Amino acid sequence: MKNALIAAALTVACCGQAAMAADGPYLDDRSSPEAVVRSLYNAIDRHDYARAWSYFGEVKPAKDFDSFAKGYENTDSIELRVGSISEEGAAGSIYYGVPVAILATDKKGEQRVFAGCYTLRQVNADQEPPFNPIHIDKGELKPSTAALDEAVPESCGDGPPPPKKDAVLEQAKKAFLTAYGDQCDKETPEHKPISEPAAYSIHYKDKDAAEGEPDREARLFRFYCHMAAYNESAVYYVADAVTGVRQLQFAVPELDIRYENDDHEGKVDSITVTGFQTEDTAINSAYDEATRTISTHALWRGVGDASSAGTYLFRNGRFALVQYDVDASYDGEANPETVVDYNTPP
Repeated sequence: MKNALIAAALTVACCGQAAMAADGPYLDDRSSPEAVVRSLYNAIDRHDYARAWSYFGEVKPAKDFDSFAKGYENTDSIELRVGSISEEGAAGSIYYGVPVAILATDKKGEQRVFAGCYTLRQVNADQEPPFNPIHIDKGELKPSTAALDEAVPESCGDGPPPPKKDAVLEQAKKAFLTAYGDQCDKETPEHKPISEPAAYSIHYKDKDAAEGEPDREARLFRFYCHMAAYNESAVYYVADAVTGVRQLQFAVPELDIRYENDDHEGKVDSITVTGFQTEDTAINSAYDEATRTISTHALWRGVGDASSAGTYLFRNGRFALVQYDVDASYDGEANPETVVDYNTPP
């Protein structure tokens, strides 16, 4: 079978959902067709060309390994998008069609978009050694004039039509990537793209709703952003039919903390709230669907004996700060003090 993966696309392919440094996380996952494609780009980005070569089956993407490796000498970075995967069984194997689009940046900073399909093959599990894992059977990528997100083919092969895109989710993803795509990590600690958020649906009654008026719906999206030492940051977006998609800003009290003998390692003398400010990221946060609250817990140092924690309650269509606790003593113990308390039922 002739491999149709064009040399131009291979020359610019590199890493995964987004650009990673050459010493980025090692990813060798052959558990699914999408994982194989992501692992291929991870190997190329790390210059593990022998591993990249191994993801292809009998038909290789170049005439020999040296030509394959040389094709990447001008590659700097790439972003990858994967579409809806199709599946078809035939003659003891399962074939997968994987739509992809890549935004490739060369070492001169020039960018090009390529799009097309990979065909991957999974031989049935009843095999004799040596075992043949899921592998790339062939591929074809061509230059595209579309933007990266719009360039992904709707489908590959004769599988079922892809699910209809979630327009609100796509708006939230676009807003996040536009504002934070260059600031946040390129993938989560689980090697998933940061552009795929945790999503929640909140149904509620508006406080001014007339009797019999149907519930309203708000949607909440939590995007992972960054991990630094012992604190993880996330960015939240909320959407509804009235205001559309908007980023959540978190109210945080400004504090005047006084210590006995002006010793920050000593006993806390007083904590005074002097005002409020907003922050656009939430630290060590989580959303609780049962209580409709977003909680944050910022550690001031690794041992966790000094910290601040906020509780933000969803009511009347918005999230509001209802409680803020501060543990300002560096005494080796967790003994927070509540400095803001509006934690009343909605």
